Amino acid sequence: MLTVSDLLSRKGNKTVSVHPNYTVYQALHVMADYDVGAVLVIENHALLGVFSERDYARKLVLQGQNEQNTFVGNVMVKDLTVVTPEDKVEECMQLMTDRHIRHLPVVKNGKLLGLISIGDVVKGIIDQQRDTINDLESYIAGGYLSRNRVQ
Repeated sequence: MLTVSDLLSRKGNKTVSVHPNYTVYQALHVMADYDVGAVLVIENHALLGVFSERDYARKLVLQGQNEQNTFVGNVMVKDLTVVTPEDKVEECMQLMTDRHIRHLPVVKNGKLLGLISIGDVVKGIIDQQRDTINDLESYIAGGYLSRNRVQ
């Protein structure tokens, strides 16, 4: 079974973060610069929350707030769902689906190890299924050739 650790080893554990005193406007620029849909909010090496494009759309734009004078710390998601490297990718997909979230910080023993997105999870599952199909095709083809050689 594919684990979060497997995903991180494929994609890396680099994360993009901002300070809670960044304005939403500054955070959006960081997100654009790194081409990511969410940033971790970190202060003094502590994970405080996650801020995403969804938070911007729903908590600022729809409520008529201004991104240039609203701090990320005031609109970030603080009640975080986190996973560990040992968690199964299928479990992560279920968490994301049930809780309507797209990003999961990866934490072990209180230390931030990375961030996975729904895209990472889907890609991991697709790659795993492709590998399984290729293995099965090779197995079937090998068995077919063996039977034909014996006869």
